[in-house]
Amino acid sequence: MAPNATPASVYRRGLRLLLDKDIAAWIDLWDDEGVFEFPFAPEGWPARLDGKAAVAAYMRGYPDHIDLHAFSSVRIHHTARPETIVVEMHGTGRLVRTGDPFAMTYIAVVTVRNGLIVHYRDYWNPLALPAGGASDFAGTGAATRSAAPGRTGATTVTPG
Repeated sequence: MAPNATPASVYRRGLRLLLDKDIAAWIDLWDDEGVFEFPFAPEGWPARLDGKAAVAAYMRGYPDHIDLHAFSSVRIHHTARPETIVVEMHGTGRLVRTGDPFAMTYIAVVTVRNGLIVHYRDYWNPLALPAGGASDFAGTGAATRSAAPGRTGATTVTPG
């Protein structure tokens, strides 16, 4: 993205790339030293990823586990810090391995500098998914619930 891209435009671009399953391009939205945090990560799942390479390794297989179809009710809230936004949204799709529906409400706190994500705190809810939905996501095999990393005004982003 352009160095002067707003946090909201970077985030919306990221949603589109996730729906398109273009993980490599999504990773390109990250700063080399970016931090991805999951405050509600269950035991056995990473709570923090340091650096673009770690984020890439974690997200590489995402489309093999969760087939995202849409993000709805996307609300981007601006903060007192122009480079930081708070995002509320709802993601839907299906769990690839089981075919079960995927539905997750997210809250994310995202900081963008020079057009790149430098910090992303993802408040996904591991209790919202069926047991075993994507237990091998991120290579842990230990978790029994799926992890979903995972984004002014309400809009719906759908493929197409």
